[in-house]
Amino acid sequence: MMKQKKFKFISYTLVISILCVFALACDKDKKETLVNFANISDGQTISSPLTVDMTVTGMEILPAGEVIDGVGHFHIGIDTPPVPEGELIPTSATSFHYGDGRSSTELELLPGEHTLTLQFGDGIHRSYGESYRKTITVIVE
Repeated sequence: MMKQKKFKFISYTLVISILCVFALACDKDKKETLVNFANISDGQTISSPLTVDMTVTGMEILPAGEVIDGVGHFHIGIDTPPVPEGELIPTSATSFHYGDGRSSTELELLPGEHTLTLQFGDGIHRSYGESYRKTITVIVE
């Protein structure tokens, strides 16, 4: 009877260990680098014009031009869907590129509710993907 309990304990311990290793391996695949709006948050009521400060962790901010791993610049989309990884982030009346390498800008927004999507793109404006974007909703007075 004692051997069965010991075997059961070892079996449970082995299963738990395997699950922990699997969980850690899956977590390793997640990118830790993030972009953020430094001075505004989701659901915030703001006035226009709005100064937007942008941050990125784990990447270097440089002007557009060369494609260098781990280097890029910011883009903001207003009321536009996020751009999937590897696709070009468009320039339009509602999608702004900060290819000069700046991390602060001023936006003019009409009164009402708006979504702002901050994306980090490479030297030729390709999206770095989901881990490098943040979408928030703001209410403009």
